[in-house]
Amino acid sequence: MSSPSKRREMDLMKLMMSDYRVEMVNDGMQEFYVHFHGPKESPYHGGVWKIRVELPNAYPYKSPSIGFINKIYHPNVDEMSGSVCLDVINQSWSPMFDLVNVFEVFLPQLLLYPNPSDPLNGEAAALMMHDRAAYEQRVKEYCEKYAKAEHVGAAEEEKSSEEELSEDDYVSSDEAIAGQPDP
Repeated sequence: MSSPSKRREMDLMKLMMSDYRVEMVNDGMQEFYVHFHGPKESPYHGGVWKIRVELPNAYPYKSPSIGFINKIYHPNVDEMSGSVCLDVINQSWSPMFDLVNVFEVFLPQLLLYPNPSDPLNGEAAALMMHDRAAYEQRVKEYCEKYAKAEHVGAAEEEKSSEEELSEDDYVSSDEAIAGQPDP
């Protein structure tokens, strides 16, 4: 049996050799980001999310920690933290699973088949149960606003950018002085 660090290295290489863009956070291969595209048959189609993955020292015997960096509207994803409520990650993880399973099976299934009866986002769950069309419209609005390819590169700054002023809101120092009365 291979050691957890060899398995981690092998699974990470397998993920990098697939169609996923992987950004390493450090040399330790324990924390990285994966660019994940919404499944075609879902209202998330066209969206791109930056997923933070953290592998525990005991990986693959202990599940990876998974979280969305840019916002997603989904009953089983906490909108503020990006935490995911996914049974296979949180409770029934097995060393037979690998990182490719997470991105090719588990996350697509999460987006295709949300579980509103076990929500992290109560508003999304209620909307999904009571007005499916309005829920899907909200999902598409979030995809448009937060999950375009250009957003993924700037996802870290996104949280604070909503409060920032645009360039038009700034007044140059010359303009500010010109508007001031002479002392």
